[in-house]
Amino acid sequence: MTGTHRSPGMRSVAPYPFEELDRRVARAAAEGRELIDFGVGDPREETPAFIREALVHALEPVSNYPRAAGLPELRDAIAAWVERRFGSHVDPDTEILPVLGSKEIVFSLAQLVLDPPQGKDLVITTAPGYPIPERGARFTGGDVVRSPLVAERAFLPDLERIPEEVWSRAAILWINYPNNPTGAVAPVAFFAEAAERCREHDVLLASDEAYSELWFGAGPPPGALQLPDRTNVLAINTLSKRSSMTGYRSGFVAGDPALIADLKRLRPATGVTPQEFIQRASVAAWRDEVHVEENRARYRRKRDLLLEVFERHGVHVAGSVATFYLWVRVPTAETSLEWALRLLDRGGVVVAPGSFFGPDGEGFVRMAMVPPVEACERAASKLDELLAEVRT
Repeated sequence: MTGTHRSPGMRSVAPYPFEELDRRVARAAAEGRELIDFGVGDPREETPAFIREALVHALEPVSNYPRAAGLPELRDAIAAWVERRFGSHVDPDTEILPVLGSKEIVFSLAQLVLDPPQGKDLVITTAPGYPIPERGARFTGGDVVRSPLVAERAFLPDLERIPEEVWSRAAILWINYPNNPTGAVAPVAFFAEAAERCREHDVLLASDEAYSELWFGAGPPPGALQLPDRTNVLAINTLSKRSSMTGYRSGFVAGDPALIADLKRLRPATGVTPQEFIQRASVAAWRDEVHVEENRARYRRKRDLLLEVFERHGVHVAGSVATFYLWVRVPTAETSLEWALRLLDRGGVVVAPGSFFGPDGEGFVRMAMVPPVEACERAASKLDELLAEVRT
């Protein structure tokens, strides 16, 4: 006996790819090299002062367990934001649940609906994509089918090509728009089609909308909460990117009241509601749009700086109309990892290899535009030099 037995779910969990990237970056930093890190989507922008002040003012002398359903004031603030943003009414008492950021609910949602004895043993995800939905499904004992995202379809999954036998086994269809890593957005007609197909097959449509407020087109992208019928539909959002609050761990899930009620029954056992002082700071964040507009303008400036370099050298960048990601085609015959290592070794520029997002991501690298504007300017200069070398 070499140690405690591990569950099948635990044995299925491979190392998180970004951990290896972090180790490589740490080694380079330990050597004293200047690095400009576009690898992980963790904003370096300051959390607005009024949000930090709201947190400080909310600290109480006595600390109590937070209620699993979240503070009524927070649910009200989220409902008001949804109505302003999407023009949809959601009931703060029955259709909204505050969560500890978005990652934990994305991982754990499979526990709510996967039911292998009843034949619902599968989760549909999109690829390339955020790895957490797949990890959550496998940890819960489910299988995963990936629907490919390709440029020819504007990085939307082809729902008609998903076989009937897959639909019949599916418990969740995960979609993520604006999309990580491609930066694509989906029209409201796609949300409607996905929701209708899910209802036809008794599948939960789970819409991860963490990047809904980072957009650069003519107007804000649509979301699942715009649908008039939200049966079998849950949307997930977060303050992490919208308000530069990744460390606060504050978000929400909203939609089908029956599913929200089930989550409220499940979650007291897991204790994953934000602390009340975080919730009160979150109320301030959801009520304000000025800081979001300022944040969006900063990311637009960063995007324009980098796009100018790639366009000058004929390097294809997919999407780029939303999120703070650039999905950049590798301009050489190298793999995405080899190109990422070249950028790290030669220019001190850290990017995420597309292969981190599954086999369908090969041939691209993802740049998270999280460094400050000044660092992005330096990175643009370094990329200009490196791409000039590649072309000669």
